Amino acid sequence: MKKQKKLKEYRINREWCKGCGICVHFCPKDVLELDQDGKSSVIRPDDCIVCGFCERLCPDLAITIIPEEQEAA
Repeated sequence: MKKQKKLKEYRINREWCKGCGICVHFCPKDVLELDQDGKSSVIRPDDCIVCGFCERLCPDLAITIIPEEQEAA
């Protein structure tokens, strides 16, 4: 049985983020929203399933997700 990854840290480089909203649109768990400055912001980190869509689809490479280390079986 495959263990689901858990989020350790979510990093958004606000200087690189242009607020296109791609990460917000494609997040299956609605973890992200655009804030009052029009930048991507983590609103519900506990809901993150570490799918990596946001990180892979960000055209500005502004998002880095860091999963918790997996314990060896």
